[in-house]
Amino acid sequence: MASIAIRGVHKAFGPTKVLHDVDLDVADGEFLVLVGPSGCGKSTLLRMIAGLEEVSSGDIIIGDRLVNDLPPMDRDIAMVFQNYALYPHMTVRENMAFSLKLRKEAKATVARKVSEAAEILDLTAYLDRYPRQLSGGQRQRVAMGRAIVRDPQVFLFDEPLSNLDAKLRVQMRVEIRSLHQRLHATSVYVTHDQIEAMTMADRIVVLNAGRVEQIGSPLELYDHPANLFVAGFIGSPAMNFVRGQLRRNGDAAWLEASDGTHLPIAGAHEGRDGQEVVYSFRPEHLTLSTADHGVPARILVIEPTGADTHVYCEFCATQICAVFGERLANKPGETLWLQPKVGFVHLFDAASGKVLQ
Repeated sequence: MASIAIRGVHKAFGPTKVLHDVDLDVADGEFLVLVGPSGCGKSTLLRMIAGLEEVSSGDIIIGDRLVNDLPPMDRDIAMVFQNYALYPHMTVRENMAFSLKLRKEAKATVARKVSEAAEILDLTAYLDRYPRQLSGGQRQRVAMGRAIVRDPQVFLFDEPLSNLDAKLRVQMRVEIRSLHQRLHATSVYVTHDQIEAMTMADRIVVLNAGRVEQIGSPLELYDHPANLFVAGFIGSPAMNFVRGQLRRNGDAAWLEASDGTHLPIAGAHEGRDGQEVVYSFRPEHLTLSTADHGVPARILVIEPTGADTHVYCEFCATQICAVFGERLANKPGETLWLQPKVGFVHLFDAASGKVLQ
């Protein structure tokens, strides 16, 4: 396997700039996920690593080789696409063996590698079937098997689960992560689904409009978002935002929301008195309180999920979501009294969107 280094990479299609000065490293054996909304440049960056798109400026290094000018076949990478890209007239065995035959490897070697990959992916019983005779999950495993037999330095995944139903996506997430733990392969995985990113990655790169917003482990990004974009993108249900002014009196600090409500803040936070800020907290970081100590929240919608109850409500003139482990007997239109857990509150500067430490 090999590491990947991306240094000052820009990408433009004519006058349209798609990626701006991207710098990141992928360690040997790491599973790195590129995540962001549609159009953020994540697939373009993956395709540049693969050699399917030219680099406008900057360098891409795989192992110890600068690969900017190398064609895809010489980069020693394998790519798994969203649409499987299987040959319909070939069996599973023939699809998995195809690249090896192009390299004119010995028949015994081809048979051994296909057999080993099929065993890893639980495809042994399907080797003589055609793609039309397989389920979506089985076809995606064949596509992964075709990549595995090549024994590449780097695996690249371009939204490989997007065409699968919800249950199958969960199963395939587990299978891909389990496969990585067995092969210890350097992998770069693109998705717009932050749940996939959180559950699969060693580290996540959050992209927005062609720029890297933050890089870190899933829990680092969840617990310590660097700005409003990351805070709102990572986590489901999304983080709650209440806008207002930071107020200070000695060591005491609080938010004065637009409706005049006061919300508690740990006094150690940065920020000046009167500064426009965004007071942020996760849905699970709210507790049920009383009228004497809590903030009124008018219930709009209740979503019982079984394990948790999601309550969407109006809180400080803003719609928020609260998640409770217990089941509630309340109904829409009623009022809950809620209190944010002060130790889990994040403050962001309203103008720049950057976190106030």
